[in-house]
Amino acid sequence: MQLSLGFNGSARVIILRRTGGYINLSIMKKALKLSVAALALSAALSTPVAARPMTETDLVTMKRLAAPALSPDGKLAVYQLRETDMAANKGRTDLFLLNVEDTSAAPIKIASKPDKNEHDPAFSADGKSVYYVSDESGSDQLWRYDLASKTASQVTSFKTDIGGFKLSPNGKRIALWGDIGRECAGFDCEQDGDTSKSGPGTGRVYDHLFVRHWDQWETPGNYSRIFAFGIDDKGKLYGGHPLDAQEIKPTERKIQLVGDSPSKPFGGAEEVSWDANNEHIYFALRRADKGEPLSTNLDIYRSHQNYDSATNLTASNEGTDTIPAASPDGKYLAWAAMARAGYEADRQVLMLRDLKTGKDTKLTEKWDRSVATINWASDSKSLFVTAGEVLDNAAFKVDLSGKVSRLTGSGHVSAVMPRADGSIVYAMDGVRAPSDLYLRDAKGKVRQLTNVNADMMKALDPVAVQRFSFAGANGDTVWGQITKPAGAAGKLPVAFVVHGGPQGSFGDSWSFRWNPRVMAAQGYAVVSVDFHGSTGYGQAFTDSINKDWGGKPLVDLKLGLAAAAAQDAQVDDNNACALGASYGGYMMNWIAGQWPDKFKCLVQHDGVFDARAMAYETEELWFDEWEHGGKPYYEAPEEYEKWNPVNHVANWKTPMLVITGEKDFRIPYTQGLAAFTALQRRGIASQLLVFPDENHWVLKPKNSVQWHQSVFAWLAKYLKK
Repeated sequence: MQLSLGFNGSARVIILRRTGGYINLSIMKKALKLSVAALALSAALSTPVAARPMTETDLVTMKRLAAPALSPDGKLAVYQLRETDMAANKGRTDLFLLNVEDTSAAPIKIASKPDKNEHDPAFSADGKSVYYVSDESGSDQLWRYDLASKTASQVTSFKTDIGGFKLSPNGKRIALWGDIGRECAGFDCEQDGDTSKSGPGTGRVYDHLFVRHWDQWETPGNYSRIFAFGIDDKGKLYGGHPLDAQEIKPTERKIQLVGDSPSKPFGGAEEVSWDANNEHIYFALRRADKGEPLSTNLDIYRSHQNYDSATNLTASNEGTDTIPAASPDGKYLAWAAMARAGYEADRQVLMLRDLKTGKDTKLTEKWDRSVATINWASDSKSLFVTAGEVLDNAAFKVDLSGKVSRLTGSGHVSAVMPRADGSIVYAMDGVRAPSDLYLRDAKGKVRQLTNVNADMMKALDPVAVQRFSFAGANGDTVWGQITKPAGAAGKLPVAFVVHGGPQGSFGDSWSFRWNPRVMAAQGYAVVSVDFHGSTGYGQAFTDSINKDWGGKPLVDLKLGLAAAAAQDAQVDDNNACALGASYGGYMMNWIAGQWPDKFKCLVQHDGVFDARAMAYETEELWFDEWEHGGKPYYEAPEEYEKWNPVNHVANWKTPMLVITGEKDFRIPYTQGLAAFTALQRRGIASQLLVFPDENHWVLKPKNSVQWHQSVFAWLAKYLKK
């Protein structure tokens, strides 16, 4: 006789199989003992792993979906996905292809090489291939992946890295850009154009401001420049004409535009658009001259047919004009415009120009929201935009009449891709999860297309997110948000986070830097308030922080924390620490002197400590001066000193963790050093965390882990007994 054991995996039922004559009971007893052990093992293998609190390593190693694009027929989507290599302390990006109409389809990795980066994909006009940028050859160059043969080929081999590209509608032309010396007539140029190196030593000489920007020292004579190429029948590029020339008058000479297109440091393909006839390129350019540190004046230019010059289409507006989008039918040009010069957080109105008549229409003038992205419907009868609205960044449809319709619910929409049938594919994230792709059909039904972090997310404890509103400064309605561990019992200590900007929002969105979910996983109720100055509530609310940095916002924060505790009995506002970066870091310094008895501890990251020093140290002077009434410090010192934290150090007593990056040129690290000096001289418990290789943000994986571990340890020291 032979006795065998089997298992029904779903029901975990023991199955006795007998072969031969009779069953020996002793053998059966042994078999049953074995079966119990095997059953326990089976249960352990088949039972889902118990959820656990999210960690900083989870946050850093989550996959990051970005740069999605649709095929011309709308059936395929391609996107880049970043994965983190902790050992190498860097991210790596790959490309994935997805059939959006097949509900059973899974994303397929394409064109990927180990330890190489493929990014910023775009479909060819016929939908048969995908163009992208890769560093496989040792520098960033243009590549092409053939979908039929599943083979990749290198298109360019320039000496200069390619910063990005935009294909023409018919696929026969392409715009490429990169950082190239001004004297270079072609893209393939070894000269960087640096005019600052004038002596035998290593010194650099500058003759006007903007000597450094964001996290890099400027290279005078080197700019982000766009070149127009043709694509022959074999897929090879030819030509290569620079677009940075400006027509003065038809009968006079042409001069070069001295500036960056796309703009630095964050401009990209959204600032470049081909016309429907595949002949002209619309592009946003930021002039680079002595006025640059004080100017927010980007303009929209239109290249001439032979690409030897360009015409400024928005010269009459001294504010920002950006993200041009030509309509598929060739009749219109849309773009976003700010009316006020020098104000980087002014409302971006959706503009529409009739290219035949030249008439401009402020399409969303009556809609008190700021347009962030623009995409045309395929029939050119409407546009799809994104904009902030009460803790969300939603997708909207705008008709040519100016009628606006909201399409998405809660969450943060970062990209919208219209399809011919009226549906849209879009990328969206939220406090609960990072970005994925979704399909919304013409009737409003939504289907999730990707779930790139499914395995990790289902292993993590869920969080509960709730919104609340209250009467803030001047009796105005102010909104806030509470994020806490789902199912938590009893009172929870509070991590009171203050957003930066200050024109920003701590709404329903995912962040890989300041993330409410990973903070809540430490056992905290994470409370945020969209104080006066925040975006998504109308331009007057955003403007209200001007010349009032320490006024209404602090009132809102005080009332908001109390309102959160009243809304949710688990929010223990008497056991709280406050945290913030940039303007939020400024607010930590301000709270230290103005609200010193409320918090058990503070975390101040890249915050302004001395407004006088900041006025002379920062690079983008337009921001600092606008926020204090539009004048430099020496003309209106009272406006800067009114809300200057350094004047109230005598009141400081709250323990503070100070964090800064040596490559931060927005709020230089000397501001953090000064704050730490004040704390130490006053004998206040304090720590200083300095990252020599980080800018205004913390981007490197291991640095992010260290940042979180340092912050969590600081909070726990004062909030957890």
